[in-house]
Amino acid sequence: MPKSKVRKKTVYTPPGADRKTPVKVKGPTHPVYIAVMLGLMLLGLVWLVVQYLAVDLIPWMSQLGPLNFLIGFSLIVIGLLMTMKWR
Repeated sequence: MPKSKVRKKTVYTPPGADRKTPVKVKGPTHPVYIAVMLGLMLLGLVWLVVQYLAVDLIPWMSQLGPLNFLIGFSLIVIGLLMTMKWR
């Protein structure tokens, strides 16, 4: 009886191994970006603290009413969203 042919298996190459172009790695974030990010978070915190402690002393702030919470938390959230692009 004749012997059957043995099949050769192809060598496994992981996906992307044949890729010749290097991946561009971004450098660290600019210091101004970090300062703005931290500044927005601190400004939001200060806004909320001032709203609680001195809302009666600042007439235009008392006119805003519940919008003070929206302004303070919005500043904090914008700062936190900026942390996603921080390297």
